Amino acid sequence: MRIDVNQCAQLLKDNDNILILTHAHPDGDTLGCGFALCRALMKLGKICAVINSDVIPKKYNYLFDDIAPIRFKPHYVVAVDVATPNLLGELDGQYHIDLCIDHHGTNTEYADNLLLEDTPAACEIMYEVIKALGVEIDSRMAGCLYTGLTTDTGCFRYASTTAKTYRAAADLIELGADNGTINRVMFETKTKTYARLERMALESMEFFENERVAIITVTQDMYKKTGSNEQETEALAPLTRQVEGVEIGITIREKTDGTCKASLRTFETVNAAELARFFGGGGHNQAAACRFDCGVEEAKAQLVEKCGELLK
Repeated sequence: MRIDVNQCAQLLKDNDNILILTHAHPDGDTLGCGFALCRALMKLGKICAVINSDVIPKKYNYLFDDIAPIRFKPHYVVAVDVATPNLLGELDGQYHIDLCIDHHGTNTEYADNLLLEDTPAACEIMYEVIKALGVEIDSRMAGCLYTGLTTDTGCFRYASTTAKTYRAAADLIELGADNGTINRVMFETKTKTYARLERMALESMEFFENERVAIITVTQDMYKKTGSNEQETEALAPLTRQVEGVEIGITIREKTDGTCKASLRTFETVNAAELARFFGGGGHNQAAACRFDCGVEEAKAQLVEKCGELLK
C-alpha cells in the first residue's frame, strides 16, 4: 500500500524492535538513510539496528562508529533505498518486509507499505520522515542524511538535483553536518588499492556505437592484482560518463561466481532505467543497474546490442 510521510512516521511510532535493511554493495544513500533512521528511532527509545549483506566500506564508518551492535528478534522490518528484494543480496527472502522507504521509480512494491517519492536521494525523503517523527536532528544524524544527498547527486552535480535538495542540504549543514569533510572523504580520497584498480579499469575502457557508448570491465583478476575488492568500485561508474561524446557509460563488475553486475550512467538523451529494465534491473533516469547470470563478455555483447537500439 502506498503511504505518505506522515503515515510512514506513524507506523514507525507504533512499532518497536525495528530492523532496518540496506541494499547490497552499499552506497552513501542506503547507509545514510539506515543509520539516520536508526538514530532517530533510538531517540524515541526504540530498539533498532541496521544490517547489510556485505562488508561496509571503511569510509562509511563515521556513520555508525558510536552505535553499539545489539541482537534482538525483529518485530518490524524496514527496507531503505531498496527498489527490489533481490538488491538485498543474501538478505533477500530472510525477512518479511513491513515498510519500504524509497526513491526509485522502478520499485516493485514488495513491502506491505511503501513510501515512494521522486527525489534524487532517498535521504531527502528520510529527512522529511524524521521531521515528521518529531525528533530533534543532531549533528551525527545530519551527517548521515547529508552523506546520502551528496553521494546520490554526485556532490550535487547531477541533473536530478533540485532546489529542494539544495535546501535540504543547507538545513543539514546548519544542523551540524560536516559537509567539507564528508565531501572530501566521498569524492577526493582514494585508497592506494582503489587508485591501482582505477588505473586498470580505465585501461580496459572500450568504445562502441560511434564512441557514444563507453564500457569499463572489472574482473576478479583485477581485484587480485591490485589488492582491491568490489566494495571499492562505487566510484568507477561515473568515470565512463566523463569522456567527451559518451552518452551511455557502463561499468561491468565480475562476481566471484562468474556472473556480473552492470552500473549504467547516462545523460538526458538516454533513460538508464529503461536500459536496466530490459535486463531485469532498474534505477533512475541517469543512473541504474542490472545483474547478469552470464560472464562479462556475454553481458557486454547484450548491453552493446541494446544500447545500439536505444541510440537509433
